Amino acid sequence: MTDSPPVTLADVTLADVRDAAARIKGVAHRTPVLRSRTLDALAGAEVFVKCENFQRIGAFKFRGAYNAASRLSAAQLAKGIAAYSSGNHAQAVALAARELGSSAVILMPEDTPRSKKEATAGYGAEIVTYDRYTGDRVAIGEALAADRGLTLIPPYEHPDVIAGQGTAALELIEEAGDLDALVVPVGGGGLIAGSATAGKGLLPGLRVIGVEPEAGDDTRRSLEAGRRVPVPVPRTIADGQAADIPGALTFSLNQRLVDGIALVSDDQIRDAMRFAFERLKIVTEPSGASALAALLSHRVDRVPRRVGVIVSGGNIDTRRFTEILHG
Repeated sequence: MTDSPPVTLADVTLADVRDAAARIKGVAHRTPVLRSRTLDALAGAEVFVKCENFQRIGAFKFRGAYNAASRLSAAQLAKGIAAYSSGNHAQAVALAARELGSSAVILMPEDTPRSKKEATAGYGAEIVTYDRYTGDRVAIGEALAADRGLTLIPPYEHPDVIAGQGTAALELIEEAGDLDALVVPVGGGGLIAGSATAGKGLLPGLRVIGVEPEAGDDTRRSLEAGRRVPVPVPRTIADGQAADIPGALTFSLNQRLVDGIALVSDDQIRDAMRFAFERLKIVTEPSGASALAALLSHRVDRVPRRVGVIVSGGNIDTRRFTEILHG
């Protein structure tokens, strides 16, 4: 089991998300919001798709990584930054470090898609690998950071990371206007925690629905149990959502703010990736398409009139994309 490091269960507020938005302005991209009549008809709602696959490094993770890294002192930046990640947070921290004149050492699973490893190295980071099925990434990452005197920025267990991720929902609502529901992919819980903080801060009646792969429903089980419940490390095409237990900080926020969790199969994710490519003309990675999959496969109960959905990323190479679409 990969547990989360001890954290102070601090609150994250709409003011924090707005502060993060000001901090990342001009560095992170303000990503587009797409509409599709075909998608509206299939979902039975007006759907507004926030395309974080167009974010720097190809995923929403740059928002939180840069917000957190930009708050480090000059001394901390001089020593360098550490992170552990299956890919997108790795690239995000590597790029944030480069933008801030720092360096990064990233702990990545051995089976991370090659494209994500190459992209992380391309941003100048040093990569250290481990076996995700036998190793504890938190323990290994903390030891690595301590040994080298680096500042560790975790992928979701950090209030500045969560606030940064919430800027995607902030932008979506600013552009789309009032929404009745927001559908968000869930891995460790940082994106949905930030999105729910921003969304319900702006629209108190907003329904926030998370989406997990069927093989990795740790957040659904945890919310139902009222405590964090571990699951076996998921084996799913949605590698960015292969969390085995929610973070302590993210769970404390999501327990209060999230209204429900929908589950999708790998086949439904595959179909959503195909739909996004053929009808929306965008490339998504499996994790990035899971929220869209929930709408297309009618896994979201009581779909209201106006729905926002976050496509969280598009980091996938041609070979892997083709393999997934062909099953």
